[in-house]
Amino acid sequence: MVTGADLLVAAIENEGGTWISGIGGEETLDLLDSVRRSKIKFDATRHEHGAGIMAANHGRLTGRPGVCLATVGPGALNLQNAANYARLIKVPMVMIVGQKKIKSDPQAGFQKVDVINAMKSYTKMAEQIVSPASIPTMVRKAFQIAMQEPPGPVILELPMDIAEEKIQSVPLIPVHPIEFPVASGVALDRAAKMILAAERPLIMLGAAASRPPSGITNFVQRTGIPFFTTQMGKGVVSEYSNQYIGTAALSQDDYVHDAIDKADLIITIGHITTEKPPFIMRAEGAKVIHISYSPAPVEEVYFPNAEVVGDLGPSLDLLADRLEGRLPNAGALLTLREGIMSAISDRADEERWPVTPQRLVHAVREVMPENGIVALDNGAFKIWFARNYRTYAPNTLLLDNGLATMGAGLATGMMAAKLHPERRVMVVGGDGGFMMDNADLETAVRLKLNLLVLILKDGGYGMISWKQAADQYPDYGQKFGNIDFVKLAEALGAKGTRVEALDDLVPAMEAAFEGGGVHLIEIPIDYSENLRVLTDELRLRKAARAVATRYKSI
Repeated sequence: MVTGADLLVAAIENEGGTWISGIGGEETLDLLDSVRRSKIKFDATRHEHGAGIMAANHGRLTGRPGVCLATVGPGALNLQNAANYARLIKVPMVMIVGQKKIKSDPQAGFQKVDVINAMKSYTKMAEQIVSPASIPTMVRKAFQIAMQEPPGPVILELPMDIAEEKIQSVPLIPVHPIEFPVASGVALDRAAKMILAAERPLIMLGAAASRPPSGITNFVQRTGIPFFTTQMGKGVVSEYSNQYIGTAALSQDDYVHDAIDKADLIITIGHITTEKPPFIMRAEGAKVIHISYSPAPVEEVYFPNAEVVGDLGPSLDLLADRLEGRLPNAGALLTLREGIMSAISDRADEERWPVTPQRLVHAVREVMPENGIVALDNGAFKIWFARNYRTYAPNTLLLDNGLATMGAGLATGMMAAKLHPERRVMVVGGDGGFMMDNADLETAVRLKLNLLVLILKDGGYGMISWKQAADQYPDYGQKFGNIDFVKLAEALGAKGTRVEALDDLVPAMEAAFEGGGVHLIEIPIDYSENLRVLTDELRLRKAARAVATRYKSI
């Protein structure tokens, strides 16, 4: 005889699950005890949000769903933010939540929430388990749906009496690999014809292109076409390639948009439209070919002229076979590369203190090896890292450009450090976002992770202050009192350092990595560059282009 909880744990093990994060409760006692007796390791976090973000990033980094656990009511509701994080950036995760008994009602309405209906709009599958015998089927279905295109979150609710109910053991459903189909020959021929006819082609690498495995570098090299990336497509192809022409950290008017605006054909590879638009598509502008695992949704700013749908690696190999050696105009836009690269590296060596975003990015790149992982929280610094931090490999700059939720950076870095203990992992967060999930610094210490947490201190919600200034509103409602982050780190069991001079920044980061364990470094940051570069400078460029266009048409 086995319990429903035993069956659920066995089914997760059957899927290859070795780890669950979360917070238990009265309604999950049977489930926790089943986990205790299994090969699965349970890591208690300090908030369900962190557990969910960790599970989502397990899916992002491995392609297999991470699993997280919450109890009834308030615990389950705390997973909503993480569910939407996974939904919008298209990564697989499985959430397990508890519930009161459903065959009797001894606690009346206490803590009762209809979690399944609440989660239906956030997930690909949301179901309550009502019979232990159905558990193997439901778990297999949940994992399969989480990984189907487009990947995303699923949730299973296990009521307390179903978890403790005993039945004869039910066979588990075997897991088998599923390969994506390759794009059709007709679609490949149509795309090849458009690319061969292009005078100024450009490749864009999006979030879905960063899923393991990749194989996209081969296509870029064989065609010779320059490429840019979205924020979440960074690293798919090394950005130290001579074909890299920038990252679209903004939707328009940045230096990379010089190339985007001049292109007559943009080949988007792995673009997901829940990511903030890397460019605004217009009917009179460049034609667009969408190449991805799934068809493109029709959006106001994205409506491709042709689509190639299938497994990216093999499909791109077949497309390159049709193009290699036949593209005399492949590098037409590369003449713009030097100017774009120069603009985005401007003032990277500036000696100002407090540190500017450009100088910060330069310092972080200096201490991170090619395979080092930087996990970003959300704030103004994210734009600077997306724009200025050049990556060598996929998933080495982890940022959220879908939900863009604050407080997710620490949990993201924790999962990266857990999966890759041999690599340097750094979290970069602001003093606003970090305080939303800082308690899990203790979790990182308890898990014996090697993790550097860099806290940028400006005493307010800097992104919104910048937006207020850009739109000519007074700076209002964005400042807060601050704390001693070094003492906070030490109180949570981590090491802490405060950097008070630019010359000490790189040595402090090196020392933290060499010392191992969890280390927090606090530094002040000067965000005046947001307004100077990302508002005033780009606004002047836009005006100059408009004048040039008017004179050209006369």
